[in-house]
Amino acid sequence: MAMIDPLMFGQRVRYYRKRAGMTLDDLGVLVGKPAPYLSLLENGKKEPRLGIINDLSVALGVDAGDLLNAEPPTHRADLEVAIERAQRDQAYLDLGLPYLKPGSRLPDAALEHIVRLYEELKGRDAAAPFTRDEARAANAQLRAEMTERGNYFADIERIAADAVAAISYTGQGAMSKGDLNALAKHFGFKVIRTPDVPASVRSVTDTRNGKIYVHGRDSLDSKQARSVILQTLGHFALDHPDPKDFGEFLRQRVEANYFAGAVLLPESSAVPFLKDAKDDRNLSVEDLKDRFFVSYEMAGHRMTNLATRHLELGTHFLRSDDQGIIWKAYSNNGVPFPKNSAGAIEGQRLCREWGTRQAFNSDARYTIHYQYTDTSSGTFWCATFVESAREPSHAITVGVRFEDAKWFRGWNTDRHSVSNCPNGECCRSVSEDAAERWNGHSWPSVRPNSHVLAAMPVETIPGVDMVEIYEFLTRQEDGAFQ
Repeated sequence: MAMIDPLMFGQRVRYYRKRAGMTLDDLGVLVGKPAPYLSLLENGKKEPRLGIINDLSVALGVDAGDLLNAEPPTHRADLEVAIERAQRDQAYLDLGLPYLKPGSRLPDAALEHIVRLYEELKGRDAAAPFTRDEARAANAQLRAEMTERGNYFADIERIAADAVAAISYTGQGAMSKGDLNALAKHFGFKVIRTPDVPASVRSVTDTRNGKIYVHGRDSLDSKQARSVILQTLGHFALDHPDPKDFGEFLRQRVEANYFAGAVLLPESSAVPFLKDAKDDRNLSVEDLKDRFFVSYEMAGHRMTNLATRHLELGTHFLRSDDQGIIWKAYSNNGVPFPKNSAGAIEGQRLCREWGTRQAFNSDARYTIHYQYTDTSSGTFWCATFVESAREPSHAITVGVRFEDAKWFRGWNTDRHSVSNCPNGECCRSVSEDAAERWNGHSWPSVRPNSHVLAAMPVETIPGVDMVEIYEFLTRQEDGAFQ
């Protein structure tokens, strides 16, 4: 089952509406929706709900499958979708051109010229190194969309539910090795663990022979292996094409990770578990982790996927290192994350007063560090777990606003701090006394970070040496026929 493409869905609704000789008002009367709503739907600016899909199929006299077909109904529709997607792309927006509406007076030949010119523009951009600022801007754009959705992707939930149903996995307990192999077989693959998988990748898939190669047990434990295999399968379950740019690569990674979480912690079993915990005022990431035998990070992610839609709770999520540098972040509760000028969160340094950083020096470092933090945007409660096995150590945090803390275990903590970052007297502002005492009398030796000097990759898949990958697959295939 493919995810619904709002732009293509809208084109197909418009095609069948015009074929039926209806205006937007005519169709609106039949489905009980105003014409402006249907216009947004046809222009791909509103995602269709299941109810409206069924109503439209009845009103237009077609099967729901006809509306959900991923193919354009006409060549003209294909061009209009391509034009709309082009104008939403940052490379196109950077040209500063006014919005072009592909109205009926604009001939197909003109649209074909614009689409081809845009593809050439994208091709030239892809050949140039992708700067860190551009990468962070793409990340910021994706995070904004996730916030708008409440970090809940209904289409991926449905695809994951269909997949686990196909192997009769109920989500009652941890997914077994047998379940995992059955799921791989469902998508036409066999999983092979081998120690010589290239270090630059988590897995390599041979689509010709239907094999997924992952690292051996000496470098990948069972929890990690499950996640890697499911993330790999997610790309095929979601019909991901080869990414054309870094933004698409990033989106595919997020969607594949979401799919893995939705399989390991199925919505049908995770939601009742969370609702019962909320009723008992005992919500906790660690219980979700233990219930489904996943990592704390995976459980934290899944909590944010389901909390807003099913528990009516705004949340934030963080993964940061021991220096407070943010590696991953998500929020829909107004927590004031530090941002750069492009609005990117990743790569920014957290205030040292936040629980995410305080956890590294906490007496609860090896359990769960609970803390309230007063900020310029209100008071937030958080639970932080330090993953000391990482190098460097990382902290995973899930938090909510003060008024929602009552539903969580650890709400009654007496740990409390005040953060004035990024406004007011910042935690990184040196006091006058300290400056006077040490200015000119100190020389810190910075801990080396190899990624600081690393050139940004020109590849669509960053950091992957395709020569190494192809040599690995050749060795595997040739060995199979000896």
